[in-house]
Amino acid sequence: MSAVTRITVQDRTGFLRRPDHRLLRLLALVGLVALWELLARIGWVPVLFLPSPLGVLREGWEMLVTGEILVHLGASLRRLVLGFAIGGGLGVVVGITVGFFAVAEAIGTPLIAATFPIPKIALLPLLILWLGLGEASKVAVIALGVFFPMAINTYTGVRQADPLLIRAAVAFGARRSGVIRKVILPSALPMIFAGLQLGAGTALLLLVAAEMIAVESGIGFLVLHAGNIMATTKLMVGIVLLSLLGVVSHWGLGRLERLAIPWRVG
Repeated sequence: MSAVTRITVQDRTGFLRRPDHRLLRLLALVGLVALWELLARIGWVPVLFLPSPLGVLREGWEMLVTGEILVHLGASLRRLVLGFAIGGGLGVVVGITVGFFAVAEAIGTPLIAATFPIPKIALLPLLILWLGLGEASKVAVIALGVFFPMAINTYTGVRQADPLLIRAAVAFGARRSGVIRKVILPSALPMIFAGLQLGAGTALLLLVAAEMIAVESGIGFLVLHAGNIMATTKLMVGIVLLSLLGVVSHWGLGRLERLAIPWRVG
């Protein structure tokens, strides 16, 4: 009986793997902060123009103790959550409607194509005229910024749904609402979450711009006011807060995506 010879086969798909590299991500962030602190300490850049990270941390702690930072953060989060929820919800509904119904597609596609390229911040003066200087105009401009990436991504996701799965669902007796709920919506989820990620970044940009007009609280107001009085350390606290909001939203949406579509993220 001959001996079994094992042949080692080289895995040529190794380059396709995407390891997480969590340590590398942390090191990149720490390295950036360390370089920032080094530049501030050696005096290459005056502290007035680039406050050190430790100075920013001290200023942030003092603002936290006095409650100032919570006032600005609370006002911004309220506007952000409202605008994101309204814009995201409307974007998903419009995207599904335009993607599923031919009449809605004929009407909605040219309208979206014509209005999407308009910079949403350019509409803020008009929104202020329509809705006043209060919270409604700020929330509306954020909602507009979130609406378009959500509507376009949802529409694309709906159009990419597998026709075989749709026909199979119909063959097994699924009605129109059942096809949308059980086949089309799950198929569109990856594109919807991509739209949420895009919308979150756009919402932060528009939040800062909207809070620079006729408000007395919010991170945008904090950044503008600190810049006007040359309080650059406080200004950097506002910028760090915006960065943290971006990181938290990215992480939160990533976790939500893993829960909603585990078969894709895996």
